[in-house]
Amino acid sequence: MSIYQDHAYKRGVGWSTWHFQWATKYRYKVFDNVKLQKLCEIFLLEAARRYKFEIDELEVAPDHVHVIAKLRPSMSPAKAVMLMKGYSPRMLFMADEQRLNSFYWRDAQKRSLWGDGKFIGSVGHITLKTAKEYVK
Repeated sequence: MSIYQDHAYKRGVGWSTWHFQWATKYRYKVFDNVKLQKLCEIFLLEAARRYKFEIDELEVAPDHVHVIAKLRPSMSPAKAVMLMKGYSPRMLFMADEQRLNSFYWRDAQKRSLWGDGKFIGSVGHITLKTAKEYVK
């Protein structure tokens, strides 16, 4: 089966691959704790499964996260980051609130695990030169 058949949808074929990176709020080293690190990985993978995209590579560092993900054509990269940054802390606080409260002690409605910023970069399947040759 070709890579294009694997990425066929109702009315189209395609995918986009992205590199995402974001940090914990205040760059706290929340994931020095191995249990929290593994839980974060599980919840990010669960978010991808739940919202129908694929994570190729994942690294949860002590104070930031790197994700390489393949998105369906109808999903924007900003939406994918929003879904991961929303789902993972909700589940982390449910799983181990006591440990996270040492970093983020505010009321449940006001606390935030992730900082506001993010990095989004596209990762090419083919080079720009190859695409231009194909179009010609």
